[in-house]
Amino acid sequence: MSSLTSQSIDKSSQNYGETSHGARVELSNLLLFRLYQCANMLHKTGTRAVESEGLTTQRWAVLGALSRPELDHGMAVGDLARYLKVSRQSLAGVVSRLESDGLVVGASDPIDGRSRRLRLTDIGRQRWHDQALPLIHGYYGQATAGLSVDDMAHALHYLIRLLDNMTAMDEDQTLRGANAG
Repeated sequence: MSSLTSQSIDKSSQNYGETSHGARVELSNLLLFRLYQCANMLHKTGTRAVESEGLTTQRWAVLGALSRPELDHGMAVGDLARYLKVSRQSLAGVVSRLESDGLVVGASDPIDGRSRRLRLTDIGRQRWHDQALPLIHGYYGQATAGLSVDDMAHALHYLIRLLDNMTAMDEDQTLRGANAG
């Protein structure tokens, strides 16, 4: 399969006209397919980068989210699932393994006893900072090689726009499902 280049993107736009429906559909397909491929490669190569620490990209995401300084007292499971954009069910297995490894601990929320708060253990925090982060920073360097700070800022801007659109779609579908039932 040939690689998609800027030239082929420009040619697609010219073939259909900048604002035609056909160009939008073709470019949307290419963009979202490449995003899908990037997500798969992030999972594959990211997991390879941190596997020496017994981590996967899912475990990395949870530890990274819980390692933020403002979360010394932990984070509710539901809030963590929303932050990571995953279901509570898929998060449960990852959290269970992190708890078994002694990296994360869960406890009842002192304010809302029905809610469970997760936080890094001292071992989890130390392992995150001393072992995992150096590997992750090395991975970032390799994955973003050849991209300038401006390139990364622009890419981030557009990824946030896509994420906002897809989040709104998810919320609409969730709301429609709740109203149907």
